[in-house]
Amino acid sequence: MRRRAGLVLLAFAVFFAAMSPLLRWYAFPRLAKIPPSQYQETVLEAKPATLLDYTTLKAKKVDKVTIVQTLKGNVEESERIERSVGRDVVVWDALSYIQGPDGKTVSQIPERYIFDAHTQAPVNATGEMVDGDPVRRTGIEFKWPFLTEKRDYEYFDAQTRTSSPIHYKGTRTFRGMEVYYFEQTIPWTKVPMPQKMPIEDITAEQVAGTGMTRWYSTTRMFWIDPVTGAPVNGEEIHKEEMRDAKKMGMPQDTVTAFAGHVKMREDYIVAVVDQVKSQRLLILLLTSYLPWGFLTLAAGFLALSLWLEARSRRRPGGPADAGPAPGPVPTPA
Repeated sequence: MRRRAGLVLLAFAVFFAAMSPLLRWYAFPRLAKIPPSQYQETVLEAKPATLLDYTTLKAKKVDKVTIVQTLKGNVEESERIERSVGRDVVVWDALSYIQGPDGKTVSQIPERYIFDAHTQAPVNATGEMVDGDPVRRTGIEFKWPFLTEKRDYEYFDAQTRTSSPIHYKGTRTFRGMEVYYFEQTIPWTKVPMPQKMPIEDITAEQVAGTGMTRWYSTTRMFWIDPVTGAPVNGEEIHKEEMRDAKKMGMPQDTVTAFAGHVKMREDYIVAVVDQVKSQRLLILLLTSYLPWGFLTLAAGFLALSLWLEARSRRRPGGPADAGPAPGPVPTPA
């Protein structure tokens, strides 16, 4: 009976030992994915800020500038691209637009970002663009990979249409969570005029045709949850200038178009932190809790099986319990 129980325990040990790596290396890449229909909105604010007043063509201080960023999953496009690349793909139609203190749109930049649903690596496919310009991304954007590492990553900048390193700067605590802090600085770079201009009936091509140029610099900061790879906070020290501005009738040759320290609004930080905390459990179950738990169970079942086997070999009445062999019987005289 003990041997039969030992064999059952040994079978359990083998089962759980096999399940541990399967969960981590087979189930995790197939289950931990960004849903193709995800929708997300984030509101950031710069308080105070400097903004170009297009009625006076002068930069002025304002109380607040609001940046609204939306990410909308395009399921139809993701299915189309999946058929050609043979893997799960997410297509995000993103829109970032700046609102002045009066609520009117100052500028907006649409994007289409195509990436692998599990690794978040860019998938270069037809339709990938920034503000109508075709691009070919070589770095991450918006989100880091699951199980983010303590290293630099290539990060795509939509204004310059290029990728450059975003540097890991250490581990920090944010709202009770251990996060990785990343920082990237984009030096002053000439960038295209936005297709949607704040002046009605004036196009980007008309402005560029005058010889006036737009320049941009930023330092962006992200606090990343290393388990899900999701940003729980983001900030930018953002600057834009119009140069050769006298060609457009402006009083100075270099005029600030926008400058400010952009931060996530508090209510959105709270919502994002709560969402990320709820999503961490699935990733930790697949990569840590269950694999290590199954290994522990396998070791326990194996130890118990060996113990029962040893007990069965020492059962009462068995060969190990027999007394010494009897000696010769003496014969009567």
